[in-house]
Amino acid sequence: MALSILDISIIFIYVAGVIALGFMISHKASGNIQNYFLGGNKMKWYYLGLSNASGMFDISGTMWTVSILLVYGLKSAWLPWLWPVWNQVFVFVYLAIWLRRSGVMTGAEWISFRFGEGKGSKLSHIIIVIFAVISVVGFIAYFFEGIGKYCTSILPWDLSVNLAGFVLSSERAYALIICILTALYTVKGGMYSVVATEVLQFVIMTISCLAVGFIAYQMISYEQVESAIPSGWKDLWFSWKLDLDWSDTDLPAINDKINEDGFEWFGVLFMLMLFKGVFASIAGPVPSYDMQRILSARKPSEAAKMSFTTIWVLYIPRYLMIASFAVLALVYLGSEFQAMGADIDFEKTLPMAINKFIPSGLKGLLLAGFLAAFMGTFSAFVNSAPAYLVNDIYKKYINPHASDKKYVKLSIISSIVLVAIGILFGFYAGSLNKLTLWLTSALYGGYVASNFLKWIWWRFTGYGYFYGMLLGLIAATIKLLFFGDYVDIYWFPIIFGFSLLGAIGGSLLKPIENREAVKEFYRKTRPWGFWGPIRREVMQDRPDFRPNTNGGKDLWNILIGIIWQMAQILFPIYLIIKEDFQAMVWGGVILITSYLLKKYWWDELHKVDDEYETYQTQKEKSKAISN
Repeated sequence: MALSILDISIIFIYVAGVIALGFMISHKASGNIQNYFLGGNKMKWYYLGLSNASGMFDISGTMWTVSILLVYGLKSAWLPWLWPVWNQVFVFVYLAIWLRRSGVMTGAEWISFRFGEGKGSKLSHIIIVIFAVISVVGFIAYFFEGIGKYCTSILPWDLSVNLAGFVLSSERAYALIICILTALYTVKGGMYSVVATEVLQFVIMTISCLAVGFIAYQMISYEQVESAIPSGWKDLWFSWKLDLDWSDTDLPAINDKINEDGFEWFGVLFMLMLFKGVFASIAGPVPSYDMQRILSARKPSEAAKMSFTTIWVLYIPRYLMIASFAVLALVYLGSEFQAMGADIDFEKTLPMAINKFIPSGLKGLLLAGFLAAFMGTFSAFVNSAPAYLVNDIYKKYINPHASDKKYVKLSIISSIVLVAIGILFGFYAGSLNKLTLWLTSALYGGYVASNFLKWIWWRFTGYGYFYGMLLGLIAATIKLLFFGDYVDIYWFPIIFGFSLLGAIGGSLLKPIENREAVKEFYRKTRPWGFWGPIRREVMQDRPDFRPNTNGGKDLWNILIGIIWQMAQILFPIYLIIKEDFQAMVWGGVILITSYLLKKYWWDELHKVDDEYETYQTQKEKSKAISN
């Protein structure tokens, strides 16, 4: 990629500024592990929300989203539901509130809060610690590989080294430098450094997105888009089959890409995405940096506002940039794609478009922003895993009475060790492709059933949680090893079925180990769902307890929230492709759904804190009476 001195200077100044900011505020993390991992629960919800949004600007995800919009057109708006993208709606409507009410520090500590003490609880606690630590190590290795490739594509210097037969490639050298620098300010500053640097990154990336959108809007005409796309590319809705044929365009090779992805039966794919998405969303956030930010909020209502902010500030600017690069590539880069021949790679759309269409100065700012977003996501993972080692292993099982200073010191050491292990794995990432797939497919595939039931079923136990995750993990691993050529989403019902069998069977093996702990969880969290026997016992003990009857209202807000989020994806796409009427329609949908969410969700959040304060008051009274 051709870079001017101005672009290179901006990249270096920006990255140096981010690192300096991380070090400048690192003193706030000293004192205790509550400050280190959760910012002392003092950070404002909008800073946490901007930080969370910043992590979604990662270069890998953005490159993928640009490529699927180019290939699938408006129907690509449904494909991120594979993750699913609208799990954040479930989180801000009610799950963030339920999770933050626990007052714990990590997802593993939450497991003890949910199931109490006992062998089953201990097994479930250990498996979630293992899940969290292994996944973080795997993702550090993934980031190590990705950062190296990105840096060699944007920076002109060859940093390869050959010392006495040891060859350090330029990719590895860049990756080492960036990972070590990022780890330094993260290890030193904890959650404070993570949030501060990501807020800065978000501001810069948003400005860049708006500038890119303006450039694309000026360069593209309605007629140019029409001549570059096949029939059906602009259709949002679909039937059983995709019915998108690129044969008569300048890019017939896209048909091969569609066949390779296995998405031709789009109606079936959508049904499976919906099935997976509902259960995965109710399961809640995995024990990673998303959960860490929720637990960092000052109170339950602010945890909800933080998750809401992530969607509210992110989607329109991000998809403005995504649509701009995809459509610019369709209109102007046909010959470049054809020149690739059999090696055509549509995931290169983003760097190709940046190189050709973005002027000097803005190009440096955008590239620096993507690099800093890489660093921000990396730092968030580095900050999340040591909490599980120190808080959930050392403090819980080894030395519960150590000083705060020692816990912070061990957290720093744990971060360094995990980064070193992740980097070591990253050096051999070329031979660890199956391990990477196993981490992303098997670990997360086995997560859903147990974490879905933990919220809604009173009879679910620690044994059920353990066996549900274990069987799901085994089923997903079998799929990977023996059926690796098949699209993962088509196997999700089978993996989910095995996991559900383990979760229900494991729960029915033995009675609840600690019924009082389950009752305390129900009193404090106030979930809706199938809690009949526990609810009756709680109300016998405390006649003034009010069960949660907001299930129907929450489902209504979730439906409105999904439409609201989808509209924020579609509005900027229609704007860029000059479909002005559709842009106006979806802009109107944004306004209407925003009003409904304000009336039926935001304006009701004060009740959340009132209920939580009532619980705290009742608990203090009960404690005083017992003493």
